Amino acid sequence: MTTTAQTTTALITGASTGIGARYAQRLAERGYDLVLVARNQQRLEQVAARLRAETGRKVDILVADLTQGADLRRVEERLASDASITLLLNNAGLGATASMLDSSVDDLDRMIALNVTALTRLTRAVVPCLVARGQGTIINISSIAAVAPEVLNGTYGGSKAFVLALTQSLQHEVGAKGIRVQAVLPGATATEFWDHAGVPVAHLPQEIVMPVNDMVDAALAGLDQGEVITIPALPDSADWDSFENARRALGPNLSHTRPAPRYIAALPDAA
Repeated sequence: MTTTAQTTTALITGASTGIGARYAQRLAERGYDLVLVARNQQRLEQVAARLRAETGRKVDILVADLTQGADLRRVEERLASDASITLLLNNAGLGATASMLDSSVDDLDRMIALNVTALTRLTRAVVPCLVARGQGTIINISSIAAVAPEVLNGTYGGSKAFVLALTQSLQHEVGAKGIRVQAVLPGATATEFWDHAGVPVAHLPQEIVMPVNDMVDAALAGLDQGEVITIPALPDSADWDSFENARRALGPNLSHTRPAPRYIAALPDAA
């Protein structure tokens, strides 16, 4: 990632710990000023103070619960009004390991509000500004659950599949307008996510758990290499290419005037 003498600012959600805090460090080291967004003011202030001291960058904090309308609108307004913001990192998210039957509807609703609604609104707030300037970056933290929904709570997997689809659509829409778009699909990562999701990370098979620093550094390497989809643990990118090619191959046959022949015999007027 290159920077210029012009001030560039990255706004990072979920920035008080884990993946967001590591991104904040790495982006500050790359020359970005920062706007850090999270609910926990004390943690935000600690991260901001450390990064100011270590990197000399300007670091602002926005204390906000993105599931609350008024807080979400404040962050949207910052994205739409701050001309220095050239990178949005949609990292804030909620997960769950319990099945739908064992989950409360309020918990599922809150997950959708954060993982889907807030991410969409923040992206929509910044995209017109980036397009008008002809440059910028949007990084969306998805999950391997986007393509493997059986591994965790289905609502979580569905919300992350939405993030993946939105990113791919954005690439199609604004990729030629100077905007870099990336979805990152981490596997199990050593963060507090798992404690909140209901299974402490120590209870997972440790051979599948990636240290958070390695995950973020790999994701940034993928961004530097121009990847739209980055799966930090995937050894061979050709596997993703094969997956995508198979999906795209469905395209010509997804919409026709008549049902597929295997369904014709079941139609009421088939006789």
